[in-house]
Amino acid sequence: MDVAVAGNSTPYNRLQELKAFDESKAGVKGLVDSGITKLPKIFVRPPEDLAAADPVSDNPAGAQFTIPVIDLDGLTGERSGVVAGVRRAAETMGFFQVVNHGIPLKVLEETMAAVHEFHELPQELKAEYYSREQMKKVKYGSNFDLYQSKYANWRDTLFCVMGPDPLDPQELPPICRDVAMEYSRQVQLLGRVLFGLLSEALGLDPDHLEGMDCAKGHSILFHYYPSCPEPELTMGTTRHSDPDFLTILLQDHIGGLQVLGPYGWVDVPPVPGALVVNIGDLLQAQRVIVACFIR
Repeated sequence: MDVAVAGNSTPYNRLQELKAFDESKAGVKGLVDSGITKLPKIFVRPPEDLAAADPVSDNPAGAQFTIPVIDLDGLTGERSGVVAGVRRAAETMGFFQVVNHGIPLKVLEETMAAVHEFHELPQELKAEYYSREQMKKVKYGSNFDLYQSKYANWRDTLFCVMGPDPLDPQELPPICRDVAMEYSRQVQLLGRVLFGLLSEALGLDPDHLEGMDCAKGHSILFHYYPSCPEPELTMGTTRHSDPDFLTILLQDHIGGLQVLGPYGWVDVPPVPGALVVNIGDLLQAQRVIVACFIR
């Protein structure tokens, strides 16, 4: 659709700008490298979205609500306390952070560094991975819903399908291949632990959710948020829920993640060595089904 812009005789063609951005195969990082000082219109949030932005909220008592931090080191002692903590977090917030989760800090640091190194590669090296093909197991791109969303997010992503069928490591970019495979292995182990705890929190056997193949599929999304010339006009990731059973998120030290809590949006501050766990839509639905069966 062409839109006339006040003070400008040239109509603004949004679809044309979207195609130009997509066909460049350079992503948001490419725009930054080109030296832009103004945000392209495809990334600008509509005025109604900016006006309706939900602030980070305090609870009625005036104390800032915080995301629960669960120490999995407790599994070596009184397991019931950890299960109770997971149950409370899942029921009240749907988010929690885990520490002493068993994934070495070195693996987390190397993963973060490898992601940064991939996204900092010259455009011509990343372009061979650029794709919007649904069935492609490893692909680099920017905004999977580029042509459907009201505005684009200021974010590039390397998307890797690691399971249920094992990914051939040769499909991964060499610069992050070994790290991605090790991180994937470690996160899968942690996922099984978490599904066991969530099963017990539902009053079921520890292997119940995994036995239903909740842990079978496995994908990794390596997001990258370059510096933005006008960050107040756009978003790195818009509000959403995750269409999966469980998301395990590794944050960098910068932060910026917010989640919707009982009293509004709250920050999820980075905790050194911690991982953020998000109860996905499929597990929420599974919980309703299980609860109905139990009743």
